[in-house]
Amino acid sequence: MMLVLKNEHLNEILKRAEESPVEICGLLFGKKKGTCAFVEEIKFIKNRLDSPYAFEMEPLEMIRAIDGAEERGLEVVGIFHSHLCKPIPSERDRKGMENWPVIWLIVDNKGSYGAFVLGRME
Repeated sequence: MMLVLKNEHLNEILKRAEESPVEICGLLFGKKKGTCAFVEEIKFIKNRLDSPYAFEMEPLEMIRAIDGAEERGLEVVGIFHSHLCKPIPSERDRKGMENWPVIWLIVDNKGSYGAFVLGRME
């Protein structure tokens, strides 16, 4: 699966990651077409752990964001979050990827990033 993301969206995520002392996180909304996931909107969600080493999205905020996107005909095509180290999936991320089989965009606070998929996507 290929992630297609606008430069303005990526730049906004990278900027917030650079400025934040904790992991940032959020959702990528869009549509899947063939082997591509086209991102139309990004939504930052509060990291309820407020941690530099882990994230959990604030559940109510996440549900509201998903409901709003679905009303506009969009679906969750990815999850994004930041690391204060290399942007590769941690063990905790891999467990999350099993539960959310979408593309995971991981950025760091220095401008590097990668997109990852674990397992099978439908």
